[in-house]
Amino acid sequence: MQNIEGKTAFVTGGASGIGLGIAKALLGAGMNVVIADIRDDHLAEAGEELGSPDRVLALKLDITDRDAYAKAADEAQARFGNIHILVNNAGVGVVGPTELATYADWDWLMNVNLGGVINGIVTVLPRMVAHGEGGHIVSTASMSGVMPHPGATIYVTTKGAVVSMMESMRGELEGRGIICSAFCPGAVATNIQKSQETRPADLSDTGYGQADKRRQQAGDMSHLFQTKEEVGQRVLRGILADELYILTHSEFRPGIEDRAAAMVAAVPDLPENEEYKATFAMLFRNPIHAAEVERQSRLNAGEPQ
Repeated sequence: MQNIEGKTAFVTGGASGIGLGIAKALLGAGMNVVIADIRDDHLAEAGEELGSPDRVLALKLDITDRDAYAKAADEAQARFGNIHILVNNAGVGVVGPTELATYADWDWLMNVNLGGVINGIVTVLPRMVAHGEGGHIVSTASMSGVMPHPGATIYVTTKGAVVSMMESMRGELEGRGIICSAFCPGAVATNIQKSQETRPADLSDTGYGQADKRRQQAGDMSHLFQTKEEVGQRVLRGILADELYILTHSEFRPGIEDRAAAMVAAVPDLPENEEYKATFAMLFRNPIHAAEVERQSRLNAGEPQ
């Protein structure tokens, strides 16, 4: 989506960290920006940092509340008109051994990290389709959703689902003028380590209490993290270039190559059923992947999109 000036973006988790960085980048590119967030204090601080009250609308929103989500979208449209970019960014994280996870741990992360994205799509996508002006959906996954690692099973599950969701929707919606992107950042300075502060009381039965304390005591590693402004600009570039995967860290390349090679190596070397291949051809190859390889080749060569 190359022409974004004067259009409207709706960013969840938009009042701090990655979401605020994205909001700043989109605002700087000339968009009207709605920042939706569950924390009043973050909304107030973000409003001051962003400025431009004529082009910024701050809304309190729990993305797991579907009725509230619809009302927030209505309020955004009443203020700025049609929504053209949806950034499903709000998320939470806990880590620890899988055997210690409770149902409450699973339910909380699934409700926010996956359910919140679903709620955004169900609420906003039909509005994009209806206005017919094109659009872009960016869903924040994580490199953990592309490069799974031990010790974060629930988080990895939610983020891997978001990546697959964007891949599936991409081929379905691109021909209708709506681009879908999976944003997979590495380490970024965010407030996700403070997720427990917004955990619902009815989901407080966690098996990760000690693991969370150890993580909090791990020390300051912020010098290793990208800033919210850096990742915000990266997402902006990804939107302008219609990228399928918006990645931030080159350090993950060897691991991604290993994972892809492991999958290829696991494919059995058996005779192929040509009738099966012809009948279900759409299952065996998704053209979005070849298109993305070509797109990235052009971007790396500095060619115009």
